[in-house]
This record gives sequence, C-alpha cells and structure tokens, in this order.
Amino acid sequence: MTTAAQLADAVRATLLGDTGGADVVLSGATIRAQDAGPGTLFAALPGSRVHGASFSATAVESGASAVLTDLAGLELMGPTAESVPVLVHPDPRSVLGAVSAAVAGDPSADLDVVGITGTSGKTTTSYLVEAALQGCGHVAGIIGTTGSRVAGRPLPSRLTTPEAPEFQALLSVMRTEGARAVAAEVSSHALRLGRVDGTRFAVGAFLNLSQDHLDFHPSMDDYFRAKCRLFDESADPGSAVRPADRAVVVIDDEWGRRLVEMRPDAVTVSAEMGRAADWTAGESTTTDRDTQVFTVHGPRDLVLDVELPLLGRFNVANALVALAVVDALGANVRAAAAGLEHVRVPGRLEAIVRGQDFRVLVDYAHKPGAVAAVLRSVRAQAAGRIAVVLGAGGDRDPGKRPLMGAAAAEVADLVVVTDDNPRSEEPAEIRAAVRAGAEAAAGGRTRVEEIGDRGLAIATAIGWARTGDVVVIAGKGHETGQEVAGTVFPFDDRTRAAEELIRRLEYTASPGETEDSTS
Repeated sequence: MTTAAQLADAVRATLLGDTGGADVVLSGATIRAQDAGPGTLFAALPGSRVHGASFSATAVESGASAVLTDLAGLELMGPTAESVPVLVHPDPRSVLGAVSAAVAGDPSADLDVVGITGTSGKTTTSYLVEAALQGCGHVAGIIGTTGSRVAGRPLPSRLTTPEAPEFQALLSVMRTEGARAVAAEVSSHALRLGRVDGTRFAVGAFLNLSQDHLDFHPSMDDYFRAKCRLFDESADPGSAVRPADRAVVVIDDEWGRRLVEMRPDAVTVSAEMGRAADWTAGESTTTDRDTQVFTVHGPRDLVLDVELPLLGRFNVANALVALAVVDALGANVRAAAAGLEHVRVPGRLEAIVRGQDFRVLVDYAHKPGAVAAVLRSVRAQAAGRIAVVLGAGGDRDPGKRPLMGAAAAEVADLVVVTDDNPRSEEPAEIRAAVRAGAEAAAGGRTRVEEIGDRGLAIATAIGWARTGDVVVIAGKGHETGQEVAGTVFPFDDRTRAAEELIRRLEYTASPGETEDSTS
C-alpha cells in the first residue's frame, strides 16, 4: 500500500486537490469505473473512442479514493476533480504498470514470475511449468488464456495477459496464497501496451514466432521486436518492461536464433533431432496410454526419462522449456520431470472419447504455424486418414486465413472449412479466404468442404471417420462460446463432439438392440 503523495512522487505526476488527498492510502487500481471501491485508484486513460475520465464520476460514486489521468482527462472530470485527489501525468498509460505494482505492494519482488511468450504454446507451457513446480512440492500460479489460478484454485481474470492493475492484483493474491512462482503468458499486445510494466520477471521464455496479429503489428519484425521487450530493453524503443533476469529460448526457428544473438546468456532449447542446445530430447515414442516418452539431455550431463500426457513433437519442446525454467529457478529437475506426468491442459489436443474406434482431438490451433504443427504431429502417429475442422476468427489478421487453409490441406485428407468466431465480419467472406488457401494447396489429394454451421461441420467430420482415422477440431480449444455479430452464443467443441459421438454410437447399436428386444 502507498499514499497518493508517494505514488505521485514515484511516477512524477502532479497531485491536485485540497481534500487532504496526499495522505490517502491506496491499496489497488482499476481502469474500470464500475470496479472501483474504497482505497482504489481509478486510472482514467485516453482511449481510441472515449476518454476514461468520462467515467470518473461513476468511479468516485463507486468509492474510488483517487484518480490518475492526463490534462485532457482533468478537464473532462469537471467538478468530480474537486472531490478526490487527482494525479495528473502527461502519459498515464506509460506509468500504469509501475503505479499498479506500487499499490499492490510490488508482489513480483516476492515471487519468481516466469514470463512465457511466443506465437503458439504459451498456455501449454504455463501448465507444464505449473506441473513441474508442483512436482517439486511448490505452490504455483498461472495467468493466461484459459484463466488464472493458484494452487489449482481458479481466480477471475480477463484477457490472455490482463491489464496492469488486474495483473498486479493477481500476483498479489498468489503471493498471499503462498505461491513460490507464477507462470504468466505474455502476449505481444501486453508487452507493447504496458500490461506487464512494473513486473520483475525471474525468467523469460521464448517459444517460437509465426504469422499472427498482423492486424496489430505492421510486420513480422515489429511483432518480433515486441516479444523481445521481455529479454532486451534496447530491442524495442520506448519499452518500459524490465528484461527478465534469465532467459530460456527455443532455437528451432530463425526468430529464436536471432533472439539468442541479442541475449547470449540465454539457455537454449531444441526439440529438433541433431540440433545442438543446452536442453534436447531424443526420439519420442507414443504409448497405448496416449502419452509420449522421450529421454531428456540437459546441462551438467543430466539425462532423464520423461512421460508426457501430451502428444506432438512441439509439446516435447514445451516440456523442455518447462524443465529449463525449473532448473533456472534452482528447483529439483528430476522431481519436476515426474510432475509433468500429471499435466492436463484444456483444449490442447484434448481427446474426446466415447467408445469410438477412431480418435477425436480438440485443439486451440488458430494460426498457420500452429495448425501445421498439430497436423504434422497427428500425421506422424496416425494409422488412418485425417480430417480437420477449422475456420478463422473475424476482426483479426486477415492475411493468415488462406495460410491456415493451406496448412490444413497440405496434411489432412479432409478439410471442413467452417465458422470460428466471426465477430463483426461476414462469416462467408472469412470462410472463402480459408477455403481458397485450402483448395490451392489440396492438389487433388485432399477433399475440401465448406459448412458454415460449426456443429454440422463437426458432425460431418465425425460421420466421415472410420476405424483408425483421426478427426482434429481446431481453432477454439477450451472456449465455451462462439461470437457472431456482437453476441456470444454457447458453443463448446468438446461438448458438441461428444454429443455427436454418442449419437453415432447409438445409431450404430440401435438395429442390434431392436432385434434383441423383440426376440
């Protein structure tokens, strides 16, 4: 906790108000007026459409004890500015991370925060880090796409990487709950928009980079530079992110190798056979328990066997990162490896089993690189044919849509193009782009169908499957809703797939059951 005066001094803001506000104690911050309460600093930030100061009266009515804004916001506050202390800063967003950390009591000073960044695999790796730490007997937390939790208990949160006030509040709760470490997904948006400013990262982990978010970043180089903020303060001008104390970098793509040139002290990881790195793995073998086993080779002549309940060679890389992170934190790597056996990641190659003789997997892959990696891994282990159901999200990078279709058609035998989350866009136009990419890459070998209704698309793929085949339902993973024209409708790929499998099995069994019942 800190006073308004201390906070103003710390971020070089001007403190206004003659209400004795200098001594007001602040214990939290928010950018949402309705979430304000006693002891809360309301951050009234300029926005693309409306200034947050327009809601300052609501925040004060809700109990806010102080307001942080700029001169334009001060004018918009009107009489409200006379009722609470106001911290005026020329760029309040630039100091929001530091402010949020200060009012939360600087929680990352008492935690080993692990920042995990990359285009694909952040969620899975965060779960692997959590499982590895739990294997060592430590309490751990997660902040990411599927939500936040500590010691297995869910905590409410928004966004892959929440805004700075919520991010610091989550760290504070996790510290109170006795967490030793927190695995946090760190997106490029979070790094560019200051959501993790004010956080001390014990370890930063870089997984990979492939096309995504080019609606936000003007180029892949810009996307990469944003990621580099977690590792090198000189990589991206204007960064206020404190670089991680230690770095773990996967060097299986050119971006990882470029990052190591910037950060030569990084611990390197590779899942590619024959590539030299600090952490490597031998060939993986799939078991009849839907796990894969492989031998890990690490620093100090470390050799250990790992059984991982996640398939795919890319998950070998993710597991190596988790072990390298735990090692960097000084924990017991052998205990951590045993902990990996218990990891469960919702919507990441999640098997849907209802007694069928083929496999159905639900995965979150919604980028060209992720779709390719998932399908290649499935193809390597599949005895039969492969079907994939996928679409692309609206209001997001349109350039990746044909690339996703192409990535699917290059591997699968059947591609069913359907709707993902169209959001405000016309669904048929999104599907057309995905289908065009798929048909261009199909080469006459792959069958491509377009079915807008996602439930019917899933039913079609499952109806097509026979013994030994694999159906991959890609794009939404753990999500439980589908956003269309501003409305989120309940929809869960896992539930819909299970329902269709049960319907198929009941239909197959019904003739025999009818004969038995009349005999």
